Amino acid sequence: MAPRASRDDGPPDPWRRDENTARLEAVLFLTREPLNTRKLAALANLADGTEARTLIRRLNQTYNQSGSAFVAEEVAGGFQLMTRPRFSGWLRRLHGGPGEIRLSAPALETLAVVAYRQPVMRTQIEAIRGVDCGEILRQLMERNLVRTAGRSSELGRPYLYATTKRFLQVFGLKHPDDLPRAEALRVADAAAFPGDAPANASRDSGNEDDS
Repeated sequence: MAPRASRDDGPPDPWRRDENTARLEAVLFLTREPLNTRKLAALANLADGTEARTLIRRLNQTYNQSGSAFVAEEVAGGFQLMTRPRFSGWLRRLHGGPGEIRLSAPALETLAVVAYRQPVMRTQIEAIRGVDCGEILRQLMERNLVRTAGRSSELGRPYLYATTKRFLQVFGLKHPDDLPRAEALRVADAAAFPGDAPANASRDSGNEDDS
């Protein structure tokens, strides 16, 4: 009589997880904002951020092979478990949650100036747009897309403005320099306006160290 097949015979189960991977997946499932690999490692009791990154890569391979609706995306300086874009319309109808962020044309223009020239003073934004931007900046800050990023060393020490981690999440960016041609535009801008950049201004993106 032929021996019965073992439960381990046959192709590997794409949903099978080892203990470390399962803990990491649970953390990704529960977190409501991107976490860097150092934090993920601490929360999932892993050795370090390198192990967390390796397990995330394996998780994504598993998701791809099994046709899962999920993917662990790197965004805003960390990782977050997300549904794939092709399900977004259906999920909005099902969940009844908030739709996409809607901004007026002036708000989008102001946000673009901040994103590409950050950290930037209000006077610089208004010089580019040619209109007062105080109210629009306030609205963008209320939506957590723009934040104050310290003060300039210029006379009166005016506030500097920069984008937030929420901005990176909304636009699916890992870092502000992932904006299309961001670095090239900044270099050209510095050459065109050599004395215009605020002195001693930090380009702090608001992201935490990933090590």
